[in-house]
Amino acid sequence: MTMTENPLERIGTRLMRLMMVTAALSFMSAMSFNIVVPEISRQFGITLAQASWLSSGYTLIYGFGTVVYGKLADRFSLRPIITTGLFVFTAGSLTGLLSQTFWMALAGRLLQAAGASVVPAMAMILPIRYFAPERRGSAISMTAVGLAIGGVLGPVVSALLLSFANWRWLFVPSLLMLALLPLFRKYLGAGEAGGAGQGKLDAPGGGLLFAATASLLLGFTYWNGWFFAAFAVATALFVLHIRRAQEPFVRPGLFRNRAYRTGLLLTVLGAAASNGLLLLSPMLLADVYRLESKWIGFALVPAAFASAVLGRRGGKLADRRGNLFVYTIAAGLIILCFTLLSLLSGTLPAWGIPLVLLIGNVGLTFVQVALTNSLSGTLPMTEAGIGMGLVSMTNFLAIAVSGSLYGFIVEAGREVLAPGLDPDSGVFSMIYAALAALYIVLLVIYRMQFGAEDRRERSVAG
Repeated sequence: MTMTENPLERIGTRLMRLMMVTAALSFMSAMSFNIVVPEISRQFGITLAQASWLSSGYTLIYGFGTVVYGKLADRFSLRPIITTGLFVFTAGSLTGLLSQTFWMALAGRLLQAAGASVVPAMAMILPIRYFAPERRGSAISMTAVGLAIGGVLGPVVSALLLSFANWRWLFVPSLLMLALLPLFRKYLGAGEAGGAGQGKLDAPGGGLLFAATASLLLGFTYWNGWFFAAFAVATALFVLHIRRAQEPFVRPGLFRNRAYRTGLLLTVLGAAASNGLLLLSPMLLADVYRLESKWIGFALVPAAFASAVLGRRGGKLADRRGNLFVYTIAAGLIILCFTLLSLLSGTLPAWGIPLVLLIGNVGLTFVQVALTNSLSGTLPMTEAGIGMGLVSMTNFLAIAVSGSLYGFIVEAGREVLAPGLDPDSGVFSMIYAALAALYIVLLVIYRMQFGAEDRRERSVAG
């Protein structure tokens, strides 16, 4: 224990180490089924769109679940919440492992998502509950490191399992999360503050928020106007409900917090841009460089490995130099990455792409630490759970929606490219250039909103 670390922070450090491992296993589970959707489609005689719900349904429940667990954390202690989440996740994993029909496998995935969504919710709440603001960066970075480790191990573990077993065994590795539950219960019981545990949970408000979330995701998945109309109606009803409800699911005053609103905007646009790097890069390597799937997987490992190694460095920098410093450095790395990809796609040798992606991935990890740390400082303790839960949900929604948008843009761009541009690399170059410009705007917005406060905090700390 350091000279400045109090007993509560010592417990928090142990919890965040557990959360780092849990986040790695959770991320492996979230990504593992993407590669077996075609096989499942053939096995059960269903369409690819139906089979893809093993991934898209997981994303929907996972994103909304973070808000529910966050809301519960504002009212109850964390110990029973994380216990419930991990048990639900285990039930889902066993259901999927024993499944004999597609619908049983889908039920297993949705149960997994309902349980696993406790992980991002707790990962955002624990640093607020256990660490002083000037030491939260290092704590938050542990989760970022866990996600990066999951990104490294996910493709490798999935490939190894599929080499000698069928796709149902992809449900097994994440069961290791249950082994961490006794340790969570021990440390949470040793020093957790707990919520108020009073009042009613606004189920109608939660239902309307879920309806809006599901409609939006379905609208971008199937490009159906009726889903977008349903999203508009559900959102309007949700806003009316929380204004009239005595104990609303989300207090309207939360959205009158300008710093929090700006942080949500940065989260949405930043997640969409980040997904451009994570989603478009494999497409670039496949369409332009003609690499096979297994080589694409290996090409992405160095970037994920660098994020895992350097993630803690970003958190420590945030604690020492401030969130503004870290966000500026991170945005600069991402802008450099997008600019290089825009200028060199199709001309840079295939081995050079992983090096460029390495720059961008480290930047994405640092941005996550700095932005999460900044947002945590905009919320009162009584609303930290629901506030950070909404941040996590909007992050996942932005990733899911932007995935559909990027696929549409790539296909449409090839048809309208100006003569003289390569039909494959040209569209990627234009998208990367637009994302570089977007991140310049995000950096300006962040500095305008959070820069003065960060400098003030650094001055007080000094």
